[in-house]
Amino acid sequence: MMRRQTLIAVGIAIVLGLIAVYLANTYLIAANRNAALMGTSRVAVAAIPLEYGTEITRENVRFAEFPNSSIPAGSFTDLKQLFPNGQKRVALMPIQPNEPILPAKISASGEGASIAALLPAGMRATSVRINDVSGVARFLQPNNSVDVLITRSIAGRDDQVTDVLLQNVRVLAIGQDSKSDSGKPQLAKTATVLVDQVGAQKLALGQQVGTLSLVLRKAGEQDNPVVETVSLNDLRYNMYGGARYPATASAGNYGSGLGGAISGSMQRSAAQIASTRPARRPVAKPAKPHPKGNSVEIYRGVKSDSYTVRGR
Repeated sequence: MMRRQTLIAVGIAIVLGLIAVYLANTYLIAANRNAALMGTSRVAVAAIPLEYGTEITRENVRFAEFPNSSIPAGSFTDLKQLFPNGQKRVALMPIQPNEPILPAKISASGEGASIAALLPAGMRATSVRINDVSGVARFLQPNNSVDVLITRSIAGRDDQVTDVLLQNVRVLAIGQDSKSDSGKPQLAKTATVLVDQVGAQKLALGQQVGTLSLVLRKAGEQDNPVVETVSLNDLRYNMYGGARYPATASAGNYGSGLGGAISGSMQRSAAQIASTRPARRPVAKPAKPHPKGNSVEIYRGVKSDSYTVRGR
């Protein structure tokens, strides 16, 4: 009996010991992890403002201590990583002082400044011709968002229409300038925009068959899923209260857009005006003398009466 109790006590002691070892090990691992997170590491940051095209050198880079839990992904921790084999790098985006230098903001080692390095996968950069009007009075700046409109003639019709060709297109550069730090209007003949491959094809074709215009839009605004085709018939104003858009628009519905809305509005307004006017009573026609002079026909409303006139 005593031997059995001893074995039970030893077993319980072993189990409690294993639990204690597990808890201690877990605590030590967590403590080491917290200590590592609470520590700091050196990260390469900009020592001076770096604009687009500025060459990154040892003189304009310094190292700052960053908490290990807050180090940006891809940060450089030494000069060998930043300048492999001593090859130069160039800033592709503005980098402010004390801002970490990240691979996405600088060129590959040994390469210069190029817009191609800024293109996301699957995207293309293409240029369109602009002037003072189509370029929004020269106030377009890189990184603006625009809609692209196309004005063209309709085959077989003596008419022109304007459609929305592309929406929410990012402007990469104006002319050959991809910097927008000045904020001043720029005189340029081309705008380079970021589009996908199909968008690039549309722009190339659109410049051949019509005239392209850029419309500046608010940043972050959602695309309009339904757009209207505007024709010469839409360049009118309804004399019965202004133009009224149809309740439901359909994309690309030429001939039933704003022009159709105006026509329908005029018809409805004309009918309403006609219904409120008092009904006209037929005017009695003057009596016509009978060719023989002895008969007179008199009209009252729509009813006519004939009278015989006897001479004295």
